[in-house]
Amino acid sequence: MTRRPVFIPAVSNFAQGMLVQLPLHLDLLPGAPKAADLHDALASHYAQTNTSANWVSVLPPTDDNKLAADTLANTNKLELRVFANEQYRQAVLIARLDNLGKGASGAAVQNLQIMLGL
Repeated sequence: MTRRPVFIPAVSNFAQGMLVQLPLHLDLLPGAPKAADLHDALASHYAQTNTSANWVSVLPPTDDNKLAADTLANTNKLELRVFANEQYRQAVLIARLDNLGKGASGAAVQNLQIMLGL
């Protein structure tokens, strides 16, 4: 291996909810950003593009490495959080959502509302 693997354990007991994880090697991204740069870019983007429903929010950085998958159960919201190990230049972008409430039909309705400017 030429890179350290990004270790992402996922163990829980919940009826609905989902964590989608995107591991990133920061030094391979354009500009070699820090985790704070990723957070700021996401927060800025969603602050500008969110509709009044505020479906997507970017959670602030924290030292707590726990993220419960079922927190958004029965909602149509999505939360993003960046976790990082700056020493190894690794980050994980995690999206938390209710996989039952935010299914294809919920996404279709959201897309229609965005296209209609609602």
